[in-house]
Amino acid sequence: MPNLFRYLVLTPLLALGLTAAARADDARATPAQLAAFADWLNIYRAEATARGLKPEWLDAALVDVALVPRVIGADRSQPGGTARPVRFPDYLASKFRGDRIPHGQRQFAANREALAQAEARSGVPAAVIAAIWGIETSYGRVLGRHDLPSALATLAFEGRRAALFTRELDAAVQMVGEGRVARGAMKGSWAGAFGQTQFLPSSYLSHGRDGDGDGHVDLWGSLPDVFASIGHYLGMSGWQAGEGWGFRTLVPEGFDRAGVAAAEPPNRCVAPLARHSALKPAREWRAMGFTPVNAGWPGDDVSMSLIEPDGAGQGAYLVTGSYRAILGYNCSNLYALSVGLLADAISLAPPNAAPEGAVVAGNSAP
Repeated sequence: MPNLFRYLVLTPLLALGLTAAARADDARATPAQLAAFADWLNIYRAEATARGLKPEWLDAALVDVALVPRVIGADRSQPGGTARPVRFPDYLASKFRGDRIPHGQRQFAANREALAQAEARSGVPAAVIAAIWGIETSYGRVLGRHDLPSALATLAFEGRRAALFTRELDAAVQMVGEGRVARGAMKGSWAGAFGQTQFLPSSYLSHGRDGDGDGHVDLWGSLPDVFASIGHYLGMSGWQAGEGWGFRTLVPEGFDRAGVAAAEPPNRCVAPLARHSALKPAREWRAMGFTPVNAGWPGDDVSMSLIEPDGAGQGAYLVTGSYRAILGYNCSNLYALSVGLLADAISLAPPNAAPEGAVVAGNSAP
């Protein structure tokens, strides 16, 4: 039952964009849901103003904002901790299906100069930047069509991750209010990610970079901006210049995995990093008998950890500390390994040389 404060906030409901046109955009919302959402928007606006967001920013960003029940459905359908584990070869096949590799090779060649500039600025290999681009949006072909303020407001209202999406809605309001992005251009995924980087609004504000020098950061239409922003994100997440991500490796027979277990549990990206061994210099792994698969060893002092995503004996990788920067982009070993393997595939084979869907790099799937 709405309390008195909810009725005393100053902004009328219709001024918050609950127009007939907005309601018609999703007819599945019930009158009770629409009323509750309108009530929540009033509270959000009052609290956002108290946090320092300008009323005119809120007016601009929240125009035509609407409750989208299908966004709530998508969020609630996400797998929980008891979901059936996905094996890495299956995950990799889903990411590499279709023309992901051959098209990536063509895009890598076509955008070599802009990618090289992003690498020079960030220290992140051009192929890794391109692979993030490829995994996230299939090289800009899949961007999402949801209205971002509506999606973010819906998720904040729904409450499962209210604090996260309230922060992201604040950031989206700032983007529009400061004139960084036009309100009509605010389109993306149901989960609030957008552009060819699939950044959340807070990441745009923190890591968006103007790669083409026009004074704006356009993650929808400017590839130099896209590449510069991905590179900056990974660089700030810990990528070390001049370092690769790692490689597939053969594990010596009878290897004692307990002897290389990490001494302390991770304090971030906990579940994925819990599957990593301790970081050890490359020379120690080589001395223990590990053999790279179609790859060369990095420098002797480069720190690497062992990961077997599907368990012992089912495919192993030695990954560098820089690999963990990819986990900062998406906290999943399956994702990060796929990015690394795609980076190898699109950079080491000439464009148009591979059959559609094939893994052409030396570091192929297990």
